[in-house]
Amino acid sequence: MRFDLITLFPELFAPFLASGVTRRAYASGQVDVRLWNPRDHAEGHYRRVDDRPFGGGPGMVMMAEPLARCLAAIRADRGEADDAEAPLVLFSPVGARLDQAGVQAWATSSGAILLCGRYEGVDQRFIDAHVHRQISLGDFVLSGGEVAAMALLDAVARLQDGVLHDADSALQDSFSPGLGGLLDCPHYTRPEIWRGRAVPPVLLSGNHAEIERWRQARRLELTARERPDLCVPGDDRALRAPGPGDDDALL
Repeated sequence: MRFDLITLFPELFAPFLASGVTRRAYASGQVDVRLWNPRDHAEGHYRRVDDRPFGGGPGMVMMAEPLARCLAAIRADRGEADDAEAPLVLFSPVGARLDQAGVQAWATSSGAILLCGRYEGVDQRFIDAHVHRQISLGDFVLSGGEVAAMALLDAVARLQDGVLHDADSALQDSFSPGLGGLLDCPHYTRPEIWRGRAVPPVLLSGNHAEIERWRQARRLELTARERPDLCVPGDDRALRAPGPGDDDALL
């Protein structure tokens, strides 16, 4: 899959693409990331890409023409005739919030063109003419879309074959279908006792059936307490915390 990123700060992506386990996806080309700076498609000595908003107000607005030229160059490089091909995605508070289901859909797609906005935003005329989808990470504001683009790329890259050390890791992530959309359970490692706090004995028992029973109970308890919006209506498992008849003896 191929992701083309339109960004005024392509240098931000160099360490991101070369770090961590997900670098395997970028180095192998499983996730082909290409960076495009709209300044390279702007006119004038200063290569201006922004201007003051009509009607007044603070800040600057990204201009439509440099973005349109940059987009045309990307389409040409991809061998695409028009906007009917790879979708152009803008990271914006207007967009639908990205979730794991959305990430999994992107992970099996052919990719997209990602527009990282800056300043007060992008000229609405460019959005109306070219943007197919808008995506938000949540109800907060970032200085630009680069962090959001990295979040999407990271989430997509880790789902590619061979990227994670253990393929089962992605199947047991919070929100994943493998966990029924629940939050994952708590995890522990050595030492067995840390500053007076012991690992739950069941995890040291070697009884894998009991361990999975404990983990599932913790997932249900944690989800019901911290993210009740993830609980499926009518599903008693997700609406109650484990009681004495469930697994208290395993703690």
